[in-house]
Amino acid sequence: MPTIDRAGSTARVAADVNELTGSDYTLVPDAIRRYAYTDVYKNTLDYFEAQFEQLGFEVSYDPVGTFVARNRPVGEPVFGIGSHCDSNRNGGPYDGTLGVVVALEICRLNAEHRTDLPLQVISFLEEEGSAFAQMLLGSRIMVQRVDETDLKERFIATDDGRTFWEHAEEAGYEPERWRESSHVLDDLTGWIETHIEQARVLQDTDNRLGIVNAIAGYIHGDITVTGRSDHAGATPMDFRNDAAVVAALCVAELERLALAAGSGTVGTVGELDLSPGIINVVPGGARLSLDVRGPVDELVAKVIQEITAFAERTARERGLQASFAQRQTFPATPMDPRIVAALEAAGDAAGQPFRTMPSGAAHDTMCVADRVPSAMVFVPCRDGISHAPDEEADPADGALAAEVIFNAIQQLV
Repeated sequence: MPTIDRAGSTARVAADVNELTGSDYTLVPDAIRRYAYTDVYKNTLDYFEAQFEQLGFEVSYDPVGTFVARNRPVGEPVFGIGSHCDSNRNGGPYDGTLGVVVALEICRLNAEHRTDLPLQVISFLEEEGSAFAQMLLGSRIMVQRVDETDLKERFIATDDGRTFWEHAEEAGYEPERWRESSHVLDDLTGWIETHIEQARVLQDTDNRLGIVNAIAGYIHGDITVTGRSDHAGATPMDFRNDAAVVAALCVAELERLALAAGSGTVGTVGELDLSPGIINVVPGGARLSLDVRGPVDELVAKVIQEITAFAERTARERGLQASFAQRQTFPATPMDPRIVAALEAAGDAAGQPFRTMPSGAAHDTMCVADRVPSAMVFVPCRDGISHAPDEEADPADGALAAEVIFNAIQQLV
């Protein structure tokens, strides 16, 4: 394996990340906010386009705007690397973007060491869902996990209420050709995505990298509770049909069920709406979101079934009604054992501490793995903070990820 100038690699990674925090690349001054079809998102893609073209890569875009750069003609086998460079609406500089920067650094190492690896970089459109409230949208389009009605009618922009289709056309893309996005994956012999961990495991165990062997599946949905609104002062406690009480009991029960399920299963209520939402009115309605995840699909499904039954039973006993509606689901995604083994070998050769671990968060790799042998590498982030302006990672860890992936690919192609 070639000897890597780690200091030089770290400086390049740091410079790329720092550049992309500038005012040309975010809609707000106190956070990173960029998402599909905004000017600042286009500026970000333009930055990467210029960097890859300097390395002799040909840059193109799929019909809806996912970025592709490759150093071999279409039709020849290539190894895929990358991530996404959109952010959530109150984001930091590393989530997603570091993965594209690491891919760029791998391509620089490839040129510097004249290894001539066949590479294709992908920066997926709209991973975070900030523009259209649809996570993993670019990669889901690529593997045909949407339909044309979704794109034309159901996926609506948060900013102005117009459809995804309208925005894609206005940005100069050709959404009528959306099914052709799948061809981006045709030549890939493998895929590795780099991402910040978004948790504290690596930091708290003194590891510099995580090699991901599975991505947790998830179910998103809502429990809706229907009771009766009454005056908060004039209605005795034993006369109430208070939807908020049922919702609160469900929150506590979800925690119990996720802990009992074990095997890395987690459950979260991140949204809780009460109606009519007035301080002196007993809530007649409640909606609580469910985000249940884990590497074992059967346990995730069991938690959803049990919390739904609990909500229905608890509501009925109190004279109310409750129901569950699913929003979205993804199955757990195992990573390719051969690629994981190559990354572990390269990690050993690098002589730096790493651990093999699952991912609790969703990533575009979940979609890519439908078609291509895939794996991921995690970089620690300070205190696990992500989706926030004070998100922080060490560029030296990003450079180490580039070195490990670069050396692993040499063993895989």
